[in-house]
Amino acid sequence: MHHKNIKTSIRKQLKKQYPNWSRLPKKVKKHIIQEVIAEYVCDYDFSRTVATPLEELLGIEQQVPIKGIIKLSEMAQLIDMVNNNRIVRFSNYKRSPIYIKDEELQFVDKLIDDGMINRLLYYEGYSPAMRGIFPSNLFRAELLKAIKYPEISYRKFCTEEYLGLDRKQNRVFTGLSLSKKEMIDHTQLCKFRSSLSFVQQVNLLVYILHHFFQSGLLGDSILHGIDSTELACDCRVPLVSLNIRGKKIRIYNDLDCDCGKRRNKRDKSVYVVGYRLHTLTAIDAKTGHSFPLVSLLAPANHHDSHFLPFLVNLAQAMGIELQLITADEAYHDKNGSLFEETGVIVTTPPASKVLLPKNTDANSGTVFCNDECSTPMLHVGIEDQKHEYKCSAVSGQCQFAGSCSQYRFIPLDGGLFQRIPYHTELIQQAHDIRKNCERPFNLMKNQTGLETIRVRSQHATMARCTLSSIAVLLIEMAGTRKKQFDAKPQQLQMFEEQKAA
Repeated sequence: MHHKNIKTSIRKQLKKQYPNWSRLPKKVKKHIIQEVIAEYVCDYDFSRTVATPLEELLGIEQQVPIKGIIKLSEMAQLIDMVNNNRIVRFSNYKRSPIYIKDEELQFVDKLIDDGMINRLLYYEGYSPAMRGIFPSNLFRAELLKAIKYPEISYRKFCTEEYLGLDRKQNRVFTGLSLSKKEMIDHTQLCKFRSSLSFVQQVNLLVYILHHFFQSGLLGDSILHGIDSTELACDCRVPLVSLNIRGKKIRIYNDLDCDCGKRRNKRDKSVYVVGYRLHTLTAIDAKTGHSFPLVSLLAPANHHDSHFLPFLVNLAQAMGIELQLITADEAYHDKNGSLFEETGVIVTTPPASKVLLPKNTDANSGTVFCNDECSTPMLHVGIEDQKHEYKCSAVSGQCQFAGSCSQYRFIPLDGGLFQRIPYHTELIQQAHDIRKNCERPFNLMKNQTGLETIRVRSQHATMARCTLSSIAVLLIEMAGTRKKQFDAKPQQLQMFEEQKAA
């Protein structure tokens, strides 16, 4: 824990003393870091208890729920209030929708209210009357790039080739004039992403989620899942690396990123330098389709288990109702504290290291009272972090009735006896569709270009991730990319034969 505290303190000190860190030459950065480390480590007291909050040690102190986040119910009221207080929706009145031929862009253009976007992104001193380009224009430009041009760079996107006067559809969608040569520069988009506070990002996401939940894409049987993916940076070699009491501390050009283990992939290295994106998804239990709801971005060197409570707290702050979450073994609620604080149940595959309690069947999950008993016990409930079981034998059926207690307690663990026993039928189904949590990552990386990170800070990367999640939800709501079954005659004949059989 001390090595994390040292890295956190050094990172905070460098950010405070050198706000223009990204502009400094590489040699100057190395010299500065070496001086700061030598001074800090020399005076560090390893005997004291680490009092730094966990969110700071994990590098997500800017992503915790704070005042200003609008809940889904409040967003619905805000939208109704704004719509009822004006007669004409000026954002659509000024735009010429006849130039937007693409069905996907037509849907997004009608869905997004520029007035609401500007209201969510305003800041102190904001003066609309003195502006040529509004936050809604920059937001629309980000969506246009993520939805239609994810493979190109921002510098190439902000050129005549994509936003010129002859590109009427793109200019109308972003809100640019068709008669003036006004353009959006890539530096404006860069500043826009950097200026988005975490609260503003979350509120934008809540605004889109409000429309998403009303779209009907999710049925009545909703299950939530949590998973993570790697986002690699281009700073592979650390500026400084030192070993403190057997723990390595690495400082990279991007102060927030770090080196961590990657999921097993044949074509890539075991280690990755960058971040891990931890995402809460909504899964339709009937169709198996999953959609991204909210994410946290952390350095890649931290274990997944730390981020479960932070994701749940953030989702509840947004007004998302959570009951059951399916996840892999890393996100286990080990001591039951998450359930006590939030009421959310987390189910994971049984940990192989957890020993099976005595007189229990590993295949069926059946519990017996003792070594000599052959009558399965009934699950009564949970009391004091223990499963309570009682004898199911009818009166006079059990020969040990006089000497047997006829009840048994099994402590909650990370194996077969989690808060909901692993062999419960619904839990088995929840684990069967757990792999669907990877779908949103594939959509964000392949559909919206998140695979290639073209920004160099945690804050800007988090903004990219939020905009990618929004773009994925809008694409799913538009429904123009759904694959339709186009079978060949032989396939249709085989299908009819199998159906008849």
